[in-house]
Amino acid sequence: MGRPARALLDAGALRHNLGEVKRRAPRARVMAIVKASGYGHGLAWVARTLADADAFGVASVEEGMTLRAAGVTRPICLLAGFFEDSELDLLSRHRLSPVVHHADQVHALETAQVEAPLSIWLKLDTGMHRIGFAPEAFDDVLARLRACAAVGEIRAMTHFANADAAADAATRAQIEAFRRHADDRGLETSLANSAGVLAWPESHADWVRPGIMLYGGSPLLGKSAEALDLKPVMTLTTALIAVHRRRKGEAVGYGGDYRCPEDMPVGVAAIGYGDGYPRHAPAGTPVLVNGRRVSLIGRVSMDMIMLDLRTQPEAKVGDPLVLWGEGLSVDEIAARAGTISYELLCRVAERVPRVVI
Repeated sequence: MGRPARALLDAGALRHNLGEVKRRAPRARVMAIVKASGYGHGLAWVARTLADADAFGVASVEEGMTLRAAGVTRPICLLAGFFEDSELDLLSRHRLSPVVHHADQVHALETAQVEAPLSIWLKLDTGMHRIGFAPEAFDDVLARLRACAAVGEIRAMTHFANADAAADAATRAQIEAFRRHADDRGLETSLANSAGVLAWPESHADWVRPGIMLYGGSPLLGKSAEALDLKPVMTLTTALIAVHRRRKGEAVGYGGDYRCPEDMPVGVAAIGYGDGYPRHAPAGTPVLVNGRRVSLIGRVSMDMIMLDLRTQPEAKVGDPLVLWGEGLSVDEIAARAGTISYELLCRVAERVPRVVI
């Protein structure tokens, strides 16, 4: 077996979460977002497991070609578009659909010669102010693309900035702005990310683009994944590799940040920031040992963490741990570490074996 750190992947949970997307947005087609190696779960494995999705969203041509090499035949959207004109021939040959969000991309398409016309997504900036065309430029850009020999089917999308807050007026304003400029143009449309799927049904349109909810994380402020009937796909596990009795006042770990308040058992587990566990997780962050909560103590090391075992004095070397996943929400650990579940999942290191259960 070797080092016990493992990321256990639950295919049934992944398919369940896709089912929740379809239940919430029954009239929309689903573009499953699998960028960043399927949010750390494995790009090809996620796509094959989500065979009932209608399309996939990735960040780059390299990710798209990886899916094609894995036998994925569904439409694939490059969410950041293309970065160089030289990519267009690859996109055409591998049937990859870029998001077009900048004038330079329009010019590149107007002058390109490709094997077959590209299906594209035209991005409208309705308030995120990251990428996309300003509303006043949308119709002109659309007309240019429709006249372009290198362009085939055109769809339109936007991206929400505040949809995680279910009552935020900014999202409603974005929906209205998109409808004013993209409706009645003969285009299929997409607005909803995971938060849109769950909290903004008026945004479902022709396509939805779920990401974090597929992996069992909550996209909504103040709402747990469990309350949303989402199941964790990844359970990050390891085991105790040492248990010591420490005396009152002894310092534990780098810098001696933690001092034992009494004589106590301290466990050492084989996981650390080199595996993607957050270095800034503070003392008190929960970990499950034998299915019961104990607390992180001391600083997270590259390969190890230390645990207060006073509530589990019978714990021994080899006992299993859960860092997040089944029984312990990744959202809770992310909140403790001052980040979001997206980052924790994406940062699980390659050295941690993925094991499908």
